[in-house]
Amino acid sequence: MSLKPTRLPHRWHAPVWRTLALLAVVFGFVLLTGLIDGGVGVVPKRLLDQARFPFANALPGLLLAGVLLLLTRRLLLSFGLVLLFEGVVYGVNTLKVANLGTPLLPADFQMVGQLRKGGMHLLSGYLPHSPWPYLGLLAGLALVVAMWRYEPPLLPQRTGGKRLVAGSVLAAALLSLLLGVTTWERLYNGRVLWLEPWSAMSTANHSGLISGLIMFDLHYGHGKKKPDLALARQLIADYDHPLRQRLLLPSAGSAELPDIVVVQSESFFDPTIMKGYEHSHFTPNLRRLAGRGTSGQLHVPTFGGGTIRTEFEMLTGLSLRYFDNLQFPYLQLSHATVPSLVRVLNQHGYDTIALHGNDPAFWNRSAAFKALGFDRFVSQASFPADAPLDGKYMADAAMTDEILRQLKDSGPPQFIFAISIEAHGPYDIEPAHTAERDAIAVPEGIEGRDKLELQTYLYHIGHADAELGRLVKQLAARRRPSLVLFYGDHLPALSNSYQIAGFVDGKDMLSQAGTWLLVEPKHPIKPVHLDTASWLLPGVLLEQVGIHDDAYFALTQLVGPELAALTEAPGAPPPTEGTEQRKLDQAMSSIDQLRMNGTLDSLLPKVLAPIGGVAHDVAPAPPQAAAVGL
Repeated sequence: MSLKPTRLPHRWHAPVWRTLALLAVVFGFVLLTGLIDGGVGVVPKRLLDQARFPFANALPGLLLAGVLLLLTRRLLLSFGLVLLFEGVVYGVNTLKVANLGTPLLPADFQMVGQLRKGGMHLLSGYLPHSPWPYLGLLAGLALVVAMWRYEPPLLPQRTGGKRLVAGSVLAAALLSLLLGVTTWERLYNGRVLWLEPWSAMSTANHSGLISGLIMFDLHYGHGKKKPDLALARQLIADYDHPLRQRLLLPSAGSAELPDIVVVQSESFFDPTIMKGYEHSHFTPNLRRLAGRGTSGQLHVPTFGGGTIRTEFEMLTGLSLRYFDNLQFPYLQLSHATVPSLVRVLNQHGYDTIALHGNDPAFWNRSAAFKALGFDRFVSQASFPADAPLDGKYMADAAMTDEILRQLKDSGPPQFIFAISIEAHGPYDIEPAHTAERDAIAVPEGIEGRDKLELQTYLYHIGHADAELGRLVKQLAARRRPSLVLFYGDHLPALSNSYQIAGFVDGKDMLSQAGTWLLVEPKHPIKPVHLDTASWLLPGVLLEQVGIHDDAYFALTQLVGPELAALTEAPGAPPPTEGTEQRKLDQAMSSIDQLRMNGTLDSLLPKVLAPIGGVAHDVAPAPPQAAAVGL
């Protein structure tokens, strides 16, 4: 009996070697993906007790690498290219978590199309300042080039069509996964892979970033909630009497309607909610004007970024809480008209103007503002050539100048929606007056770059507050009546400072409310404190103006006090709801879905005709065709 090792037949030698090499690289790829991810559910040791988690997280990369392998025939090159791409994705995710407190979500990839529309200018400020990430990327590219030149092919060039068939199968599988074909829910089952809809961060930590992206896309990226018509009818019936009373309130009639100026102040919040700043005075004009108007906390649907989420709620009165598939609403609108505050004001003779000192294409605002009904959009190119910058962006003083320039002393009343940008991050860009910035004190423990960024932010909101005071003073001197609504779109991305200092209420940064103010420059009132949400502001504004004939906005004022505090940033701990509040929340979800679909008006009472400026009766409106979709 021979002791020599048995040799495989020659015809099986190459395929076995190829198979073993491929399996080894696949196994290594799964391990490296889990290592790069770092989530507790997908780190390499999890292959021993829950292999499904790291495998599912690595599967999209495996499919892409398989397609590349069948195209290039080079094993290390194919998997190396995918690992390099994964590294870039995880790097972007790290930046988002550091600045916004939440990981990447499927809708974030729509930002790729915004890079050439002003997005690159905005996002470039958040890129790492250290050269090491860029050197690492260059090294990875150099290694890929070397593999392309020197790695011997693993697969033969001629396979009788087998490579083509296999590549087509893998490409089809990858495409179906990216398109969210529901068959993949069997593998990416949210109950098995730890999907927590209220926390993308927790989902990514337990299931891996890539699995989290796929699960959010499969479960929330394609379908829409279906409104419950019975719930909507019941809610309208429950509020029928007070709703009709509001619709019958005396309208402004022939009285002179006020000019309305809404200032959406970039990243503005009252620093007194932070520990160490409880008795600070960074916003003296806001405090002073709150003593002669209506103000309070403002619950908004975003943190650190995503301005258009708050903006969308303010202009439409629709709560994004009820639209799981809308992360960046302006990028996802697909119809020409959207129900909005702007359209109501248009119907009452207002000239409606949006104003923003930035690229009009960014966030798709040009198209979105047309859909919302604005008559004009005054953007960066229409500002004076010498409009000053402060830091990276246009100064708030230039925005105030433009507001005053747009307001006319005669003609129809005007609605100006002004979006400021001076206080936009990043906050490591030198401002116009560094000595002013450097004199700002910070809470104990905040040092180095965190200190510099906090000082820069506070410098900019000091200017926002000063411009609020100047605007109100100038409007008070005009003959025409006016209203000013001022609010912050979200808290700034100063995560490290928040974690070091903490908040007075003991809650985390994602749970903090912003601030808002409504004031009549010529007619101060006794101060009113009202905590509300951004989607409720249109109803508040119309009520103050004296326009009562829109049943939807009137309804939001009736249900709003019970629901306002439920609005919060993605990733914030889910609010606790009582039974009655949950029922109201579910019913309002159906109301908003019907409103978005353009089919709500047939259920709501409608003003029939005014007599001497007073509506004399209400009745159901006729059905209308759907006007908007996503």
